[in-house]
Amino acid sequence: MPFVSLSGIRLHYRIDGDERSDAPWLVLANALGADVTMWAPQIAAFAARFRVLRFDTRGLGCSDAPPGPYSIEQWTQDVIGLLDALSIERAHFCGLSMGGLIGVALAARHADRFDRFVLAHTAARLGAPEIWQARARQAREQGARSLADATLKRWFTDAFAEREPLLVAMIRDAFAHMDDEGYASNCEAIGAADLRAEAGAIHAPTLVMTGRGDPSVAPELTRALAEAIAGARFVELDAQHLSNIERADEFTQTVLGFLTGPIAH
Repeated sequence: MPFVSLSGIRLHYRIDGDERSDAPWLVLANALGADVTMWAPQIAAFAARFRVLRFDTRGLGCSDAPPGPYSIEQWTQDVIGLLDALSIERAHFCGLSMGGLIGVALAARHADRFDRFVLAHTAARLGAPEIWQARARQAREQGARSLADATLKRWFTDAFAEREPLLVAMIRDAFAHMDDEGYASNCEAIGAADLRAEAGAIHAPTLVMTGRGDPSVAPELTRALAEAIAGARFVELDAQHLSNIERADEFTQTVLGFLTGPIAH
C-alpha cells in the first residue's frame, strides 16, 4: 500500500494507468466519509486515457489522522506536496463534495499546477459552521459510524439503494471505519472554509456538476459556483450526492468528454 510522507503525516494514494505512458495526469479527490474506492466505477475508463492519481484526504481512509484542527490550506498543501513527491508537474483535477471544495481552492490558488477542473456536488461554501460543528461533535461522542445511515440516505436515492444493496453496503463499510477524530476535524475544516470571494478568480477550464435531487449540497449552490467561474460548464445529472456511483456511466462519459474535448472560448 503506497504512502507519501508530508509534514509529519502519511497520505495513502493509488496510481492507475500505464506507468510508461506519457498520458496526462488526472487527480481524484474524495467526498467526506469516503476513501479512494469511491472512484472504482471510473477507474477503468479514466486509466485508459490518463495516469490517475487518487488519494485519501488526511484523517480519512488509510491516510494518517493527526490531531486537528485541519484547514483548507492544509488540504491544498497536501495535494501540492503529493504532486511534488511524485514528480507530477501538471494534472487535471476532479473532486466531489469535500474533494470539490479542495478543487475550488486549488483552482484559485495553484492554477499553475493544473489544466482543467471538474468540481462535482460542491460549492464555494458548504453550509453553515454550526451544521459541521454538530456533525463533528456527534462523530467524537458517538463515533463516525453513527452518521453512516443518515449520510447514505443523502448520497443515494432509495431506488438505487434497493437496486444495488451490495454496492451501498461497501460504501457504508468504508464510511463506518473512518477515524472518528479525523472525520470530526475534516467536518470542522469544511465549516470554516469560505471560498466565495475566490471563486471569481478561477480562469482554468472548469466543469461543474450536480445532481438534481442532491440533499447534501443544494443544486442552486453548485449552480452559483458555476456562475461565479468565467466560462464554466454546468451539468445536472438525475442523482443525489454521489452521482459518480449512482449514474456512473453518465458521470464518467461527461467528465471524459470535458477533459479530452475542445475548450470553448
